[in-house]
Amino acid sequence: MTDDLFSSISFRESTARNRVMVSPMCQYSCDGDGLATDWHRVHLGSRATGGAGIVMTEATAVEPRGRISPDDLGIWSDDHAEALAPITEFIRDRGALPAIQLAHAGRKASKTSPWDGNQPLQPDERGWEAIAPSADPWPYEDTPPQLREMTTDDIATLVDDFAAAAERSLDAGFEIAEVHAAHGYLLHEFLSPVTNDREDEYGGSLENRTRIVREVTEAVRDVWPDDKPVFVRISATDWLPERESWTIEDSVHLADRLGDIGADLIDVSAGGLHPDQRIPNPGPNYQVPFAERIREDTDVPVGAVGGITEPAQADALIRNGRADLAIIGREHLRDPYFTLHAAEELDAEDSVEWPIQYRRAVQ
Repeated sequence: MTDDLFSSISFRESTARNRVMVSPMCQYSCDGDGLATDWHRVHLGSRATGGAGIVMTEATAVEPRGRISPDDLGIWSDDHAEALAPITEFIRDRGALPAIQLAHAGRKASKTSPWDGNQPLQPDERGWEAIAPSADPWPYEDTPPQLREMTTDDIATLVDDFAAAAERSLDAGFEIAEVHAAHGYLLHEFLSPVTNDREDEYGGSLENRTRIVREVTEAVRDVWPDDKPVFVRISATDWLPERESWTIEDSVHLADRLGDIGADLIDVSAGGLHPDQRIPNPGPNYQVPFAERIREDTDVPVGAVGGITEPAQADALIRNGRADLAIIGREHLRDPYFTLHAAEELDAEDSVEWPIQYRRAVQ
């Protein structure tokens, strides 16, 4: 029987009811201390009510400096886990798997939210000193945030921070932990020679530049239960073809190594490292070929993301074996009930169940 969008999928002992995953999308809606608010509960809970199989949080910082903005979500204390626990309980009660994306913003930290201009913040403006593999700041037009190159002690601490954040995430009730190594944030900055000019064991060769991602993934896998999955999000390319940069070939190599470590799915995105990036055809499915390549060349399941907006389009990704999950972001902002509506359009109503409170609208 051919898999389709509404077939279940299991990762270890965790089973998602369908192949739709809500992509992590920053909400910039905390109150300055990284604690989840009612906004997060309604935002994430609505998508679980809407039928998605997996609902993932936004990038959630493993330490305070790892936030993109002062208004981002965090998981660096027990208080953060306690604030997230009611949300995971609601997601699970609605039949979806709650997932968390563990992240560190690196040199893209300490700036305002998008609706305030994505402007760099200094320590006296609610900002902080950022850290990165190299002391090369994001190329802002204005003065960038303070930045320093990480020491090897900083790197060891960071690996411990990811592990501690994973343990708190488990306490909060999450079923899936995802390591964020994409979009120009800290772990991606280590991967790419564009942002990593280190000369120690974390720079230079492909083996060295991928070391921290492997160490972080292994640390998370070590504290995460054997029966629960770990995902890793990567940028398959930097979209910088005229420079020595991170490529799909590098991504295939890394994905294979991560599978050996125990990663259960590679969440395949692209870009975000540098404003000079050039995306050739940013239309429907524009990143899917990267996911398909990794799926073909490794034994690790993949999720495809980017320009997925239509039910038939998402279904075709699964039916044609191009991806194992359809990871949908902006369309979920437009329609929290995307999966329920997709079932109607694809004549798969028996595969979903509208909340009893809403059934009078569809009977």
